Amino acid sequence: MSLFQNRLPEVHRMLTAKEVSVSELTEESLAIIAERDKKVNAFLTLNEEGARASARALDDKLASGAARGLLFGLPTGVKDNIVTKGLRTTCASQFLNNFQPIYNATVASKLQQADAVTIGKLNMDEFAMGGSNENSSFGPVRNPWDLERVPGGSSGGSAAAVAAGEVFFSLGSDTGGSIRQPASYCGVVGLKPTYGLVSRYGLVAFASSLDQIGPLTRNVEDSAYVLQAIAGYDAQDSTSAKVEIPDYLSSLTGDVSGLRIAVPKEYLGAGVDASVRETVLSALKVLEGMGAVWEEVSLPHTEYAVAAYYLLSSSEASSNLARFDGVRYGARVDEGGGLLDLYLNSRSRGFGPEVKRRIMLGTYALSSGYYDAYYLKAQKVRTLIKQDFDDIFKKYDVVIGPTAPTTAFKLGSQTEDPLTMYLNDILTIPVSLAGIPAVSVPCGFAEGMPVGLQIIGKEFDESTILRVAHAFEQNTDHHKQRPQL
Repeated sequence: MSLFQNRLPEVHRMLTAKEVSVSELTEESLAIIAERDKKVNAFLTLNEEGARASARALDDKLASGAARGLLFGLPTGVKDNIVTKGLRTTCASQFLNNFQPIYNATVASKLQQADAVTIGKLNMDEFAMGGSNENSSFGPVRNPWDLERVPGGSSGGSAAAVAAGEVFFSLGSDTGGSIRQPASYCGVVGLKPTYGLVSRYGLVAFASSLDQIGPLTRNVEDSAYVLQAIAGYDAQDSTSAKVEIPDYLSSLTGDVSGLRIAVPKEYLGAGVDASVRETVLSALKVLEGMGAVWEEVSLPHTEYAVAAYYLLSSSEASSNLARFDGVRYGARVDEGGGLLDLYLNSRSRGFGPEVKRRIMLGTYALSSGYYDAYYLKAQKVRTLIKQDFDDIFKKYDVVIGPTAPTTAFKLGSQTEDPLTMYLNDILTIPVSLAGIPAVSVPCGFAEGMPVGLQIIGKEFDESTILRVAHAFEQNTDHHKQRPQL
C-alpha cells in the first residue's frame, strides 16, 4: 500500500519512529509520478533535484531532534500560477513557457517553513480560465477515475495529482469554483477559504477580487493541517485580512448535534442531474441522523450569478493580463513592425483562445459607454448575492448543496460550447462572489464517478465547515475510495 494512503498524523508517527524517511516518501512520490503521470498529465514541471535536496535536509533535521514544521516531510504539488523561486511557472500558457520567477509566493514560503517538500508544478487551465483543464497549452489533465473524462478546472492538475496518489496534498486557486469543482470531479477534499484569509502575494492574478488559494487533500483532517500552515495576514498582500487564526484541528470534534443546515432550492433544481441530487439528499440524511436539522431555503439571486461573475472576472482579467505584452518577460514576437505589432503578435501567439475570449469580453464591459450597463450592474448583483447569504446565516450555521450539477463529463464534449461550460460552475460561483468559505467533500458516486457535497459557511468560519465535513466523513467511507489507474 502506498504511504500516501495514510492520514497525516500517521505519516508523522512513522517518520518519528524511523519507520520511513523523508527521502523515501519523496522517492515514492517521484516513482508514482513516473508511472502514472503519463496517463494523467497532472505535472508540468518536476522539481526532482530540489525535492531530493529538501528531503535530505529534512532527514538531517529529524536526526538532530530539531523542531519540525506542521507539514514535515510531506510531498506536495503547487498549481502552476503560484510563483516559485527558480522553479518554472507557466500558468499553463505558452506566453510564460520559460518563465523562472525570482521570488516565492507567500504560500510557497509557508510550505517551506512548514517543512513540506515541493515535488513540482501542476497543470491547469491557461491563466486559470476554464472549468475542465482542457484549456492548458500543455494538453489536458485526465481524470484518474476515468481517463476519458475531465478532472475539472482550473485546478484540475492539483485535484488529479492527489486523487492519483502522486502527492500527499496540493495547492490550487479558486476564482469561481476552481478548487471545489475539480475536487468534486476527482473525489478529493477541496477547500476555498474566505477571501483574504490566505495571502495572494505571488499568485498570478486572474480576477483579483475573487482569487483565493486553498488546499486539495484526501481527507478533511489533512485539509485542516494545510490550512493551518498557509493561513494568516501578509503585509505584502493589500487584500490580506488581519484576523486571528484559530486552531482548525481542534474544531474536528465529530459533533454536529443541533447544527442548522440551509439547503437552497436553487441548488437542487433544474439543471442538477437527478443522480447528483439523490446522492446529496442521501448525504443530508446522514447528517440528520447525527443530530443536525435542515430546511429548504431560497437564495433568490442565484440565477444571476453566472452572468455577473463572467462580466466581473473577465473585466479584471482584461486589466490584469495587460501586463503581458512581450516587453518585460514572457513570449516576445518581434518581426520589426514597431511597438504595436510587437504587442499584437506577442499576445496573439502567446495567449490561447479562452484567454482571448475573456480579454475581449472584459475589455468590452469596461469600455466607455458600456461600463455602467455591464460592469457596474454586475457589481450591484454581486452585492445582492452577498446579502442573500448574510440573510440565510442569521438563522442557519451552514449552507449545503451539491458542488457541481453533474459528475465529470467526457473530454472534448463541451469545448465548442463555452456557455454550457461556464454553467458547470453555477453552484460554486455565488460563494466566490460573496467571498465566503466552502469545502467540497466526497459524498458518493453516480454512474461510477465521484459526487461532491459543498458545505458553505460564514466568512472566516472555516472551523465550522471543516467540523461538519469531518463529521460527515467519519460516518461514511466515500473519501476512502480510490481510482484504479
